[in-house]
Amino acid sequence: MDLSALKEAGLTEGEVKVYLALLELGSATTGPIVERSGVARSIIYQLLDKLIQKGLVSYITKAKTKYYEAGQPEKLLEYMDVRERELQASKKKVEQLLPELLLKQELTSHNEANIYLGMQGMITAHEHTYQKLTSGEEYVYLGIPGWQPEPHHLYWQRDHERRAQAGITCRLLFNKDTEDDILDNRNSYEGCESRRMKSDIKTYAGFLIYKDTTVIIIQHPQIMAVEIVNQQIADSFKAYFEEFWKDTKPF
Repeated sequence: MDLSALKEAGLTEGEVKVYLALLELGSATTGPIVERSGVARSIIYQLLDKLIQKGLVSYITKAKTKYYEAGQPEKLLEYMDVRERELQASKKKVEQLLPELLLKQELTSHNEANIYLGMQGMITAHEHTYQKLTSGEEYVYLGIPGWQPEPHHLYWQRDHERRAQAGITCRLLFNKDTEDDILDNRNSYEGCESRRMKSDIKTYAGFLIYKDTTVIIIQHPQIMAVEIVNQQIADSFKAYFEEFWKDTKPF
Protein backbone atom coordinates (compact mmCIF):
# COMPACT_ATOMS: atom_id res chain seq x y z
CA MET A 1 0.00 0.00 0.00
CA ASP A 2 1.35 3.42 -1.00
CA LEU A 3 1.08 5.56 2.12
CA SER A 4 2.64 8.71 0.65
CA ALA A 5 -0.81 10.25 0.10
CA LEU A 6 -1.52 10.04 3.84
CA LYS A 7 1.74 11.84 4.59
CA GLU A 8 0.94 14.48 1.98
CA ALA A 9 -2.43 14.91 3.70
CA GLY A 10 -0.59 16.07 6.81
CA LEU A 11 0.02 12.93 8.87
CA THR A 12 3.44 12.06 10.20
CA GLU A 13 4.91 8.61 9.63
CA GLY A 14 4.17 7.64 13.24
CA GLU A 15 0.58 8.84 12.97
CA VAL A 16 0.08 6.81 9.79
CA LYS A 17 1.40 3.66 11.50
CA VAL A 18 -0.85 4.11 14.54
CA TYR A 19 -3.93 4.89 12.44
CA LEU A 20 -3.41 1.81 10.23
CA ALA A 21 -2.82 -0.37 13.27
CA LEU A 22 -6.14 0.77 14.76
CA LEU A 23 -7.96 0.07 11.50
CA GLU A 24 -6.71 -3.51 11.75
CA LEU A 25 -7.20 -3.92 15.52
CA GLY A 26 -10.55 -2.25 15.93
CA SER A 27 -10.84 -1.14 19.56
CA ALA A 28 -7.56 -1.56 21.45
CA THR A 29 -5.46 -0.34 24.36
CA THR A 30 -2.01 1.14 23.91
CA GLY A 31 -0.17 -2.19 24.33
CA PRO A 32 -1.52 -3.89 21.22
CA ILE A 33 -1.30 -0.60 19.27
CA VAL A 34 2.43 -0.31 20.04
CA GLU A 35 3.00 -3.96 19.11
CA ARG A 36 1.09 -3.72 15.82
CA SER A 37 2.33 -0.27 14.71
CA GLY A 38 5.97 -0.66 15.73
CA VAL A 39 6.19 2.86 17.18
CA ALA A 40 8.04 3.55 20.42
CA ARG A 41 6.00 3.14 23.59
CA SER A 42 7.35 6.49 24.83
CA ILE A 43 5.51 8.43 22.12
CA ILE A 44 2.30 6.41 21.70
CA TYR A 45 0.17 8.78 23.79
CA GLN A 46 1.52 11.79 21.92
CA LEU A 47 0.64 10.19 18.57
CA LEU A 48 -2.81 9.18 19.74
CA ASP A 49 -3.53 12.68 21.05
CA LYS A 50 -2.57 14.20 17.69
CA LEU A 51 -4.81 11.76 15.84
CA ILE A 52 -7.67 12.57 18.23
CA GLN A 53 -7.16 16.31 17.57
CA LYS A 54 -7.37 15.61 13.85
CA GLY A 55 -10.62 13.72 14.32
CA LEU A 56 -9.17 10.44 13.10
CA VAL A 57 -9.19 8.51 16.40
CA SER A 58 -11.61 8.36 19.33
CA TYR A 59 -11.65 6.44 22.62
CA ILE A 60 -13.92 5.14 25.33
CA THR A 61 -13.03 4.31 28.94
CA LYS A 62 -13.83 0.90 30.40
CA ALA A 63 -12.84 0.08 33.97
CA LYS A 64 -10.52 3.11 34.00
CA THR A 65 -8.75 1.88 30.85
CA LYS A 66 -8.85 3.76 27.54
CA TYR A 67 -9.74 1.83 24.40
CA TYR A 68 -8.84 3.59 21.18
CA GLU A 69 -10.56 3.18 17.83
CA ALA A 70 -9.87 4.55 14.36
CA GLY A 71 -12.52 6.70 12.73
CA GLN A 72 -13.99 5.78 9.38
CA PRO A 73 -11.50 6.28 6.52
CA GLU A 74 -13.82 8.97 5.13
CA LYS A 75 -12.72 11.04 8.14
CA LEU A 76 -9.43 11.53 6.31
CA LEU A 77 -11.22 13.56 3.64
CA GLU A 78 -12.99 15.61 6.31
CA TYR A 79 -9.63 16.27 7.97
CA MET A 80 -8.14 17.36 4.65
CA ASP A 81 -11.06 19.72 4.05
CA VAL A 82 -10.54 21.31 7.45
CA ARG A 83 -6.80 21.57 6.83
CA GLU A 84 -7.40 23.19 3.44
CA ARG A 85 -9.71 25.80 4.98
CA GLU A 86 -7.10 26.53 7.66
CA LEU A 87 -4.39 26.89 5.02
CA GLN A 88 -6.55 29.31 3.04
CA ALA A 89 -7.18 31.37 6.17
CA SER A 90 -3.45 31.37 6.94
CA LYS A 91 -2.69 32.36 3.34
CA LYS A 92 -4.94 35.41 3.65
CA LYS A 93 -3.21 36.45 6.86
CA VAL A 94 0.21 36.10 5.21
CA GLU A 95 -1.01 38.14 2.21
CA GLN A 96 -2.04 40.92 4.61
CA LEU A 97 1.43 40.79 6.19
CA LEU A 98 3.30 40.90 2.87
CA PRO A 99 3.63 44.70 2.62
CA GLU A 100 5.13 44.88 6.11
CA LEU A 101 7.44 41.91 5.45
CA LEU A 102 8.62 43.41 2.16
CA LEU A 103 9.30 46.70 3.90
CA LYS A 104 11.40 44.95 6.53
CA GLN A 105 13.37 43.21 3.78
CA GLU A 106 13.84 46.50 1.96
CA LEU A 107 15.18 48.17 5.08
CA THR A 108 17.61 45.37 5.90
CA SER A 109 18.82 43.93 2.61
CA HIS A 110 19.07 47.17 0.65
CA ASN A 111 21.00 49.24 3.13
CA GLU A 112 24.54 48.00 3.44
CA ALA A 113 28.11 49.11 3.00
CA ASN A 114 31.13 47.06 1.96
CA ILE A 115 34.79 48.03 1.79
CA TYR A 116 37.17 46.45 -0.72
CA LEU A 117 40.93 47.02 -0.67
CA GLY A 118 43.54 46.84 -3.40
CA MET A 119 43.26 46.47 -7.15
CA GLN A 120 41.38 43.18 -6.85
CA GLY A 121 38.99 44.73 -4.37
CA MET A 122 38.23 47.56 -6.79
CA ILE A 123 37.60 45.00 -9.53
CA THR A 124 35.28 43.03 -7.25
CA ALA A 125 33.20 46.12 -6.54
CA HIS A 126 32.98 46.98 -10.25
CA GLU A 127 32.08 43.39 -11.19
CA HIS A 128 28.83 43.79 -9.24
CA THR A 129 27.53 45.91 -12.11
CA TYR A 130 27.15 42.71 -14.11
CA GLN A 131 25.03 41.18 -11.36
CA LYS A 132 22.49 44.01 -11.33
CA LEU A 133 22.54 45.53 -14.82
CA THR A 134 21.14 43.94 -17.95
CA SER A 135 21.29 44.84 -21.63
CA GLY A 136 20.07 48.38 -22.27
CA GLU A 137 20.80 49.59 -18.73
CA GLU A 138 23.49 52.06 -17.73
CA TYR A 139 26.06 52.98 -15.14
CA VAL A 140 27.60 56.43 -14.74
CA TYR A 141 30.96 57.45 -13.34
CA LEU A 142 31.69 60.87 -11.85
CA GLY A 143 35.14 62.34 -11.21
CA ILE A 144 37.44 59.80 -12.81
CA PRO A 145 41.08 60.84 -12.28
CA GLY A 146 43.06 61.29 -15.46
CA TRP A 147 46.14 59.65 -14.04
CA GLN A 148 45.83 55.96 -13.19
CA PRO A 149 48.40 53.17 -12.96
CA GLU A 150 48.84 51.34 -16.26
CA PRO A 151 47.28 48.07 -14.93
CA HIS A 152 44.10 50.04 -14.22
CA HIS A 153 43.88 51.30 -17.81
CA LEU A 154 44.44 47.79 -19.14
CA TYR A 155 41.67 46.41 -16.92
CA TRP A 156 39.19 49.11 -17.98
CA GLN A 157 39.95 48.53 -21.66
CA ARG A 158 39.22 44.81 -21.33
CA ASP A 159 36.16 45.53 -19.23
CA HIS A 160 34.68 47.94 -21.80
CA GLU A 161 34.81 45.14 -24.37
CA ARG A 162 32.90 42.89 -21.98
CA ARG A 163 30.46 45.68 -21.10
CA ALA A 164 29.72 46.35 -24.77
CA GLN A 165 29.08 42.65 -25.38
CA ALA A 166 26.64 42.63 -22.43
CA GLY A 167 24.75 45.56 -23.96
CA ILE A 168 25.36 47.78 -20.91
CA THR A 169 26.00 51.46 -21.63
CA CYS A 170 27.93 54.01 -19.60
CA ARG A 171 28.66 57.70 -19.33
CA LEU A 172 31.99 58.75 -17.86
CA LEU A 173 33.04 62.14 -16.54
CA PHE A 174 36.81 62.45 -16.25
CA ASN A 175 38.74 65.13 -14.41
CA LYS A 176 39.63 68.17 -16.49
CA ASP A 177 43.32 67.29 -16.80
CA THR A 178 42.68 63.89 -18.43
CA GLU A 179 44.73 63.38 -21.60
CA ASP A 180 43.06 63.14 -25.00
CA ASP A 181 44.26 59.61 -25.75
CA ILE A 182 42.42 58.26 -22.68
CA LEU A 183 39.14 59.89 -23.74
CA ASP A 184 39.69 58.72 -27.32
CA ASN A 185 40.19 55.18 -26.08
CA ARG A 186 37.08 55.10 -23.88
CA ASN A 187 34.88 56.67 -26.56
CA SER A 188 36.03 54.07 -29.05
CA TYR A 189 33.99 51.39 -27.26
CA GLU A 190 30.37 50.83 -28.18
CA GLY A 191 27.88 52.27 -25.70
CA CYS A 192 30.41 54.47 -23.89
CA GLU A 193 30.48 58.27 -23.91
CA SER A 194 33.32 59.97 -22.07
CA ARG A 195 33.69 63.66 -21.39
CA ARG A 196 35.85 66.04 -19.38
CA MET A 197 34.42 67.88 -16.41
CA LYS A 198 34.62 71.67 -16.66
CA SER A 199 35.47 71.95 -12.98
CA ASP A 200 39.13 72.32 -12.00
CA ILE A 201 38.59 69.98 -9.05
CA LYS A 202 41.29 67.29 -8.96
CA THR A 203 40.57 64.22 -6.94
CA TYR A 204 41.77 60.65 -6.67
CA ALA A 205 38.23 59.56 -5.82
CA GLY A 206 35.53 58.70 -8.33
CA PHE A 207 31.89 57.74 -7.95
CA LEU A 208 30.34 54.80 -9.78
CA ILE A 209 26.53 54.91 -9.68
CA TYR A 210 24.01 52.34 -10.92
CA LYS A 211 20.64 51.03 -9.78
CA ASP A 212 20.62 51.30 -5.96
CA THR A 213 24.42 51.22 -5.64
CA THR A 214 27.09 53.87 -5.23
CA VAL A 215 30.78 52.91 -5.22
CA ILE A 216 33.37 55.42 -4.05
CA ILE A 217 36.68 54.41 -5.61
CA ILE A 218 39.89 55.89 -4.22
CA GLN A 219 43.04 55.09 -6.20
CA HIS A 220 45.74 56.94 -4.24
CA PRO A 221 47.65 56.46 -1.99
CA GLN A 222 45.87 53.16 -1.24
CA ILE A 223 43.30 51.63 -3.58
CA MET A 224 39.96 51.36 -1.82
CA ALA A 225 36.37 50.87 -2.97
CA VAL A 226 33.47 51.69 -0.64
CA GLU A 227 30.25 50.15 -1.93
CA ILE A 228 26.99 51.59 -0.55
CA VAL A 229 23.71 49.88 -1.37
CA ASN A 230 20.96 52.41 -0.71
CA GLN A 231 18.48 53.73 -3.26
CA GLN A 232 18.25 57.27 -1.84
CA ILE A 233 22.03 57.68 -1.78
CA ALA A 234 22.33 56.35 -5.33
CA ASP A 235 19.60 58.72 -6.51
CA SER A 236 21.38 61.65 -4.87
CA PHE A 237 24.74 60.92 -6.50
CA LYS A 238 23.03 60.30 -9.84
CA ALA A 239 21.45 63.77 -9.58
CA TYR A 240 24.91 65.29 -8.98
CA PHE A 241 26.23 63.44 -12.00
CA GLU A 242 23.43 64.72 -14.24
CA GLU A 243 24.12 68.32 -13.20
CA PHE A 244 27.82 67.98 -14.05
CA TRP A 245 26.97 66.16 -17.28
CA LYS A 246 24.68 68.96 -18.47
CA ASP A 247 27.58 71.38 -18.08
CA THR A 248 29.88 69.44 -20.42
CA LYS A 249 30.17 68.93 -24.16
CA PRO A 250 30.85 65.78 -26.21
CA PHE A 251 34.55 65.15 -26.65
